[in-house]
Amino acid sequence: MRSGYYKETIVEHINLTDSTLQRAWIGIGLLLVIAAPFHFEFYGLSLITLMMITAIGAMGLNVLTGWTGLISLGQTAFMVLGAYAYAISTESWGWPPLLGFVLAGIVPAIASVIVGVPSLRLTGLYLAITTLASAFIVNHLVLEFDGLTNGSSGIFVNRPVIFGYAFDTDAKFYYLTAGFGILTILACLNLRRSRIGRALIAIRDNDNAARVMGIDLRAYKLYAFVASSFIVGISGALYGIFLSFVTVDGFPFLLAIEALAILIVGGMGSIAGAILGAVFLVGLPEVTSFVFSWMGSSAQSLLSTSAHEIKGLLYGLIIILFLRLQPHGLMGLWQDARRTWTLWPLKY
Repeated sequence: MRSGYYKETIVEHINLTDSTLQRAWIGIGLLLVIAAPFHFEFYGLSLITLMMITAIGAMGLNVLTGWTGLISLGQTAFMVLGAYAYAISTESWGWPPLLGFVLAGIVPAIASVIVGVPSLRLTGLYLAITTLASAFIVNHLVLEFDGLTNGSSGIFVNRPVIFGYAFDTDAKFYYLTAGFGILTILACLNLRRSRIGRALIAIRDNDNAARVMGIDLRAYKLYAFVASSFIVGISGALYGIFLSFVTVDGFPFLLAIEALAILIVGGMGSIAGAILGAVFLVGLPEVTSFVFSWMGSSAQSLLSTSAHEIKGLLYGLIIILFLRLQPHGLMGLWQDARRTWTLWPLKY
């Protein structure tokens, strides 16, 4: 049984993990990701792709809310900006898709500075309302600048062609999304253990103590806004490609609530929790549909006519249950189970 984390060499400090078991699980996970297109049809593969896109956005929000403790309801604003930045640059201007993805991250990052600078002194509900207002402002601007964004008509988006390789099938686009997901995980893991990441955690735990330690709260909160919005913008671009059509109606306010629910369900501040929460909540409607199918035709008709309302009700109910019964989310359940297994039978 591992009893500590003492490091003897600089290489051990640099390594993301020194556990052979964790490396084995990572290898198994990569094999499952590679093998998925060979075992799932169109619908199942699309569902997994949507889970990965959602997980990327959740990891971006986790930088701001999970690590820094700043509540944001402006997730949809940065997703919209990322989606439109990619769509306009590739479809209207003819830029290469890679440059489109870079712009999809830069534009929301710049917008986050505009939103973040006047909001740095705000916390809690006041910050949440401010970021919520930014989402409505962005949607209004998109509709007003119809010469650039095509207004309410939206923009059709084709699957990207990168270095001559076309991601024109569902399986190929799945691998592209998986690649972005892996890069996002690596970026978040390295950011978490960097000086900036440690400063963000300190601000979340006690901002007064962090200030006394010499941490510039304004600068590091702005770092969190920029990093979070960059990742969320990439997820917005991928979501626009997934839908093949970019419009403000494709990014409803419920996405912001879903992003917060993912962090709460998965485990606030945990990268693995953001991924588990995304899988759980994206798969929840499928489980709900399966359950309603067993309840008869009346239940199925109710689901077909009120799917949006039922989805919102389930999100609210799950948030309440997790906050009341398991505030550390699915990762908390996993850690409790692992602790019980490790200490058994001495735990009792």
